[in-house]
Amino acid sequence: MSNTPGGRLTKNEKRELAREQARVLREQARKKEKRNRILLQGGIIVGVLAVVAVIALVIVTSIRPPVPGPRNMASDGLLIQAGGEVLQTPGLAAGATPTPAPTADDGEVLRIQTYVDFFCPICGAFEATNAAYIRQLVESGAASLEIIPVSFLDRVSLGTKYATRAMNAFACVADGQPSAAWAFHDLLFQNQPAEQTVGLSDDELVEFARQAGAKSATVESCIRDLAFGDWVEQSTDRSTGSGITGTPTVFVNGQQYEGSVSDAATFRQFVASAQGAQFVEDNAATPTPTPTPTA
Repeated sequence: MSNTPGGRLTKNEKRELAREQARVLREQARKKEKRNRILLQGGIIVGVLAVVAVIALVIVTSIRPPVPGPRNMASDGLLIQAGGEVLQTPGLAAGATPTPAPTADDGEVLRIQTYVDFFCPICGAFEATNAAYIRQLVESGAASLEIIPVSFLDRVSLGTKYATRAMNAFACVADGQPSAAWAFHDLLFQNQPAEQTVGLSDDELVEFARQAGAKSATVESCIRDLAFGDWVEQSTDRSTGSGITGTPTVFVNGQQYEGSVSDAATFRQFVASAQGAQFVEDNAATPTPTPTPTA
C-alpha cells in the first residue's frame, strides 16, 4: 500500500508492480508452453501408435498362415480328363507347392487350361461362345480341361466379395462332389450377375450347387461358411505370381489364346493350330481338329 498522498503509487512501487505483472505473464506463458508441449508429445505418441496399429493390421491380414486347399484341386485347378472324368487328388497341404496337372504321354490329347473369375463378364462371353465346343472335345476324348479359378473382381461387388464367394463355392463343390463341379462352373456363368451388383447370394450359390448335383449338407455349409476363403486368396496370389493378371486367360497345349472371346470360329481354328492340325470348317457339323496328312 502506498503511503503517498491520495494513495498513488510511488515510482518504486510502480516498478515492482510492473516486474510482478511481467513475472506472472512469464509464468503463465511457461505453463502454457509446457502444456502445449505435453499435448503435442501426446498427440505424436497417439499418432505413432495409430500408425503402428495400422501397419500391424496390414501385416496380420496380408501375411496369413498357409492353409490347406480343397480336394481334387492340387494344382489350384480342377482337371477334367479326356472323356469327362475329374482327376481326384488329395487337398493341397498347407504351405505345399501346387502339383501341376498331369498330361497325356502320347501328346494326342489337347490340354486346355482356362483361368476364370466367375464375376468376369469377358469370361462369361468366352464361355457363352465356346463352352459347348470345349465340352464336346473333352467328352469325345480329344481334350482335357483344367479350370483354374481366380478372384480378381471383389471390388465391383458392392462389398459382398462375390468373386471370392463364387470361387469358394466352386472349391466346395470340387471338394465335396467333384463330379458336379463342371456343371456348377457352367451354371455360375449361365447365371452370371452384372458387375457393380452384389452378385449371387449364398442361398443362390447353394441352389445352383444342388442343381449341379452337389446336394450334401457338407457342401452347403462349406459355401455358407466360406470354408476355403483363405485358400481363395492364396491361390489367386499364386496365379498372379505366375503371370496371370487378367481373365479369361486360356491356353491350349501351352499356347495362349489371344483372339476374340466371342468368335467361335477363331477359337476353333486356334485349337486346331495348337494341335498342329489343319482346320476344317464344316457347315454341317461342328468344326473339329483334323490331323495334317503326313507322307
